[in-house]
Amino acid sequence: MNFVDELEWRGMIHTMMPGTKELLEKEMVSAYLGIDPTADSLHIGHLCGIMMLRHFQRCGHKPIVVVGGATGMIGDPSGKSKERNLLDEETLYHNQECIKKQLGKFLDFESKAPNRAIMVNNYDWMKNFSFLDFARTIGKHITVNYMMAKESVQKRLNGEARDGLSFTEFTYQLLQGYDFLHLYETENCKLQLGGADQWGNITTGAELIRRIKGGEAYALTCPLITKADGGKFGKTESGNVWLDSRYTSPYKFYQFWLNVGDEEAAKYIKIFTDLSRKEIDDLIAEQQAAPHLRPLQKRLAREVTVLVHSEAEYEAAVEASGILFGNSTSEQLHRLDEETFLAVFEGVPYFEISREELASGIRAVDLLTEKAAVFPSKGEMRKTTQGGGVSINKEKLLEFDAVLTAENLLNGKYLLVQKGKKNYFLIRAK
Repeated sequence: MNFVDELEWRGMIHTMMPGTKELLEKEMVSAYLGIDPTADSLHIGHLCGIMMLRHFQRCGHKPIVVVGGATGMIGDPSGKSKERNLLDEETLYHNQECIKKQLGKFLDFESKAPNRAIMVNNYDWMKNFSFLDFARTIGKHITVNYMMAKESVQKRLNGEARDGLSFTEFTYQLLQGYDFLHLYETENCKLQLGGADQWGNITTGAELIRRIKGGEAYALTCPLITKADGGKFGKTESGNVWLDSRYTSPYKFYQFWLNVGDEEAAKYIKIFTDLSRKEIDDLIAEQQAAPHLRPLQKRLAREVTVLVHSEAEYEAAVEASGILFGNSTSEQLHRLDEETFLAVFEGVPYFEISREELASGIRAVDLLTEKAAVFPSKGEMRKTTQGGGVSINKEKLLEFDAVLTAENLLNGKYLLVQKGKKNYFLIRAK
């Protein structure tokens, strides 16, 4: 596979320095991508860069992940409207270890192959670098005029940020530039990858290499992924979509991809999966022939969920989705853990009753009319039950005055009431 050709058809190239493709055709190349360690999980906003590294390694080249332990202590002004909080060393190390574990699902760090991936932390080579040494050996090679001309700096200086641009952030491009120089010297790294907003920082590094070492270095950036409406990709009402199941459950993760629009699905499946061009073209043709079946979204959701979580988590997410939208069973409902159960039924009408009321038993007709207003009257509740239209925990309620107790609770807390085919109600015992 040719890396540049692979990225081009997938729509994953924004800007590329002349000579990059020729370099990659000539030799095995080491390239690095920087990751900000401000959290102990990556989110799907990182995925385009990660997939670039994945394709890079699949094409026979060597990926280097640089965790920005030093630069994370400062903050990159690119695309930001305000300065970020600074992190302590212990937090940065913890975040780095968590990030490497996640990246291990995308990249080969463990084999003895010559192009196995490595992870490094720029704090390791920056922590003993004094300010005077840095100013003397690095700062003198890049002019303020050059740094001021960068788009990320200009945006902050021209009023996009209420508080302007601190000196700390202004120096960020020099620090990132030094990372490139250091990796050029120690790992023969000749290429830096990143998002489109990193172009200014990346080219500063290439310029440092040219001025200090007389060497050639290259840059390739991917576009910043957006939603169809131009909004920020990966952001939902509840925040980022994380790769760590502690922050975004596999069910919610799966649902995010399943619910993207047709136009987005056709774009995302190229960027976020390993599927071949023919497989994707066939799926797009299927989508056009029967858009209501959503083959693109289903395959996209499957591929990304399996890659980030596992086949088992994907299957559990599909089963959980079927509980809400399909003919699922009580047994399937009982298999759901509480987090997934609440995620599946998020937003349905919700009632609370005291656990004491269930202790001695309560008639279903009283529960669903007096304690929880599922039905407006006992007469309607009786009639719907007799017509087979009421289920408790996915089991048909056969008698309108059946007695329910704490033994009926799911996860020891919940009753799921279904009225008709599509109307769900959740009752929690407190």
